[in-house]
Amino acid sequence: MLSSNVYWPFLAVYFTQASASCAYGTILQPREEGGAVKVNTFGYIGMKGPTNWMALDPGANSLCANGTSQSPVDMVPGSFSMIPGAELGLDIPDMPEGTEFENLGTTVEVVAKGGNMSFDGVQYKLQQFHFHLPSEHLDNGTSMAMEIHMVWQGEAEQVAVVGVFVDLDEGPGRAAKSTAKTRIGGGRLPAMKNGFFHVNAPAAAAKKPSALLETVLSSVDGIAEPGTVVKTQPLVMSDLVSTLSSGSFQTYEGSLTTPPCSEGVRWLVSDQKLSIQPGTFMKARSVIGFNSRFPQNIPGQRNILAVS
Repeated sequence: MLSSNVYWPFLAVYFTQASASCAYGTILQPREEGGAVKVNTFGYIGMKGPTNWMALDPGANSLCANGTSQSPVDMVPGSFSMIPGAELGLDIPDMPEGTEFENLGTTVEVVAKGGNMSFDGVQYKLQQFHFHLPSEHLDNGTSMAMEIHMVWQGEAEQVAVVGVFVDLDEGPGRAAKSTAKTRIGGGRLPAMKNGFFHVNAPAAAAKKPSALLETVLSSVDGIAEPGTVVKTQPLVMSDLVSTLSSGSFQTYEGSLTTPPCSEGVRWLVSDQKLSIQPGTFMKARSVIGFNSRFPQNIPGQRNILAVS
């Protein structure tokens, strides 16, 4: 496995296409000047879909069909290294004046106004977060209603993505029961190499709808057309930070889940779920539609398209 402070050149090599991807808004794919929103040229259905991404641009998108560390994957309990959320030092300031909320054609994206995270000796800055519907990663074989991808950029242009499952809130007494985390000896989980440890950690159910997501997605009908942008209402990020910091993250080295499918991306998938009201989900779905890449093979195995 490549250390997080040496894999970044592999990302830069493969960022040559013009359409916006998961890393839009980072140094790898800077935003357009003048506030214009870059609209994607790939898609998720038919000839523009994931099985044909390489054919859309064979030179740039080769890893989509040939890469061996591709994302998303099934987050099977006990199969990935874990790190406590508190060790990441997550710090995301509130946005009292709101922020830009954009439609990139294949997802909707919130532009971050700051945020810090530390992992494996690298300091990261939050660039943006966007939504996939349904979830791209699976939670032990189960697809969730949505998944948030929070995209971070390191000091030397490394890219890390925090994945957060989003489920539907079904009201008091009807939400799925949280699955308790396994603790060894009832105390702190034992450390392993690089500070990681292994433990069964299915995502824990949310206790109530996320006020942050309800606020963000209340504006989604204002960006129904690709290339449009609106200003959100004030966003309070502290509840999200508290929720993520209270849990743990399953971590692995994978790829962007959109073309050019660049590898060397550090994934941190939270074991803490968020939830939204069904009406909010329906509103978001009417704009986002379907935008999930199919699950990939275990990192290190041959690309699923190469063996199909």
